[in-house]
Amino acid sequence: MDMSTAQRAMSSAWSRPRAAGAEGPRPRDAALAAVFAAVSVVEGALLRADLEWRAATVIVTIAILPVLLWRRTRPLASAVLLTGPTAAFALAHAVAGIEPNALVATFVFLTVPYALFRWGSGRDRFVGGAVIAAGLVCSSVLGSDPIADIAAGVAFMGGACLIGALRRERRESRARLLDSVRAREREALARDLHDTVAHHVSAIVIRAQVAGADPARVAESLGVIEREAQAALGEMRSLVRTLRAPADFAPTAGLPEIARLADPGPPTVTVSITAGEDLPVVVASTLFRIAQEGVTNARRHAREASTVDITVTVEATAASIVVHDDGAPVRSASGGGHGLQGMAERVALLGGDVSAGPDPAGGWTLRSSMPLGER
Repeated sequence: MDMSTAQRAMSSAWSRPRAAGAEGPRPRDAALAAVFAAVSVVEGALLRADLEWRAATVIVTIAILPVLLWRRTRPLASAVLLTGPTAAFALAHAVAGIEPNALVATFVFLTVPYALFRWGSGRDRFVGGAVIAAGLVCSSVLGSDPIADIAAGVAFMGGACLIGALRRERRESRARLLDSVRAREREALARDLHDTVAHHVSAIVIRAQVAGADPARVAESLGVIEREAQAALGEMRSLVRTLRAPADFAPTAGLPEIARLADPGPPTVTVSITAGEDLPVVVASTLFRIAQEGVTNARRHAREASTVDITVTVEATAASIVVHDDGAPVRSASGGGHGLQGMAERVALLGGDVSAGPDPAGGWTLRSSMPLGER
């Protein structure tokens, strides 16, 4: 790695923003501080006869505990407020000729370096890491075995920092993946909408040309143009407020494709469709995607599944689908697969909902319902 590359990497790390979602103080943070304040009192008064300064040690520990309340929202300040008094108290022990010592309850303070690397900005990490390292060295060299103390401190403090950093990377990686899933679903919806609008507008153009060529058919053509324009507007009304992705032409699946999912198996896939009216293209394609995802999940994850039943019902105001398998489920009740998350995003854009989980009667059931609105 050359110097310019290293400088860019350092600059990027330094300017990294804080992690999203940091909140505090929370009631559980106050409860945690209160519990460890009580633990510190009990430990100092009853369990630690080896402490030279029992009262002072307990008082200093309790005085530092409030940093737990703001460790997420103020990670750098929390690290400084933890490190400064801790190092100063160790120095006071050394000046008095006493071996530095601390309560076992102070292990709760490992949540501070964890929070620094979990929630802090790049600047917070650099500055806070340097402060923690300096405090660790200062406290350790005052003990009777500096090398062992430093090694133990690096193991605990470094481990907490590493776990916080890994936790943050995992959460941000998952968030990026979910954003990618949402983007793909929006693109798919945009393609479906593009196909729908292209179909209706083509019919409008043809009828307008007919009307221009044959004045006797003007009234008929105007009727067709009105119906096609209303259909196109109805398709766009539910999506145009949310879709911004580019679109191109692509085949759009619908109810006929759902019917073709029927398969003798194993497992046997049966399809039942009750549809009295034509569906909007985006709704029909979404139903197909849900049916396809349900069948795929049943084949991959349901243990010993013998049947997969797909039921599609189209009513005047809503369309619904149920995909049920009779296998022993091994998936979580949250239905956390990325395919299902993509479906949930797509259905939410249409104003509907999706649920997936173990069925009380046995097996696994995926359900979804979408409003049809004005057609």
